[in-house]
Amino acid sequence: MPTDAAGLGRRRAAAFVAPALLLIAGFLVLPALWTVYLGATDYRLTGLAAAEPEFTGLDNVRRALDEESFTHSLGLTLQFVIGSAVLGQAVLGFAIAWLLRGRRGVLRRLVEALVLLAWILPGSVVAFLWIALLDRNDGTLNGLLGTPGTAWLVEHPMASIIVFNIWRGTAFSMMLYAAALGTVSPTQLETARLAGASGWQQLRDVVFPAIRGHVLTNLLLISLWTFNDFTPFLLTGGGPSDETEIMPVFIYKTALFNGELGYGAALSVLMLLVNLVIALVYVRLLRQRARRPARPSDAAERGAER
Repeated sequence: MPTDAAGLGRRRAAAFVAPALLLIAGFLVLPALWTVYLGATDYRLTGLAAAEPEFTGLDNVRRALDEESFTHSLGLTLQFVIGSAVLGQAVLGFAIAWLLRGRRGVLRRLVEALVLLAWILPGSVVAFLWIALLDRNDGTLNGLLGTPGTAWLVEHPMASIIVFNIWRGTAFSMMLYAAALGTVSPTQLETARLAGASGWQQLRDVVFPAIRGHVLTNLLLISLWTFNDFTPFLLTGGGPSDETEIMPVFIYKTALFNGELGYGAALSVLMLLVNLVIALVYVRLLRQRARRPARPSDAAERGAER
């Protein structure tokens, strides 16, 4: 009887899990396998290769690694990720969360609403607003700075999309850090303050060690999201002169504009591998943090030594 009951429980569990597994297989696993297969062919949108694609193996991968356009796009993507996600959204999100901690009232709600509004608006709407903001002739930014005629999207394209992405994506970091700061013990902060620790020492020795896991999780998520972000295409179209042709834009142009679906699929697989490398680095750091034994704050000890 116990064996029959255990078998019945496993069958019921399998019945509950089966629909989710079918959805994952249909919408994730099979498309991924199909993309890998396409990446090993010369499949195109038109011509003979569209009707009868030939298997080419790793030729598309070798072509990508040999072409300067791929390495150029990868370099731009890493620059975009580091500038807008790692140095932008993460830092600004923490700064806002730190300044708003413990505050109540209209000011906090107003700041949070404005930051969240930039995050929840559709990408096409946000892109239109920024095109109007950065317009050469009648742009709002030129009007505020008194610099009429400055074409920000042409003269400073990468800086423009980095600032755009910081403005648009900071809300997630702000909310995650706000929740993380709520777990920091006020007693430890007060003890460090009374011991003479400065604001920076309190952050370094009390706050950051306590929320290190949240920091790494946030960096992992926003790095992957930014790496795969297509919204900058709506502002610059990858130009001028391919100066903002990050990987999603490069793959889109290759597959649809040039009609090279096989080569575009191979580029997508390479992009997936880069994402996996980024994820593995952060996961390794998270595991190291989990294995590291907790130790008391150093701020109070430094203050006591004084």
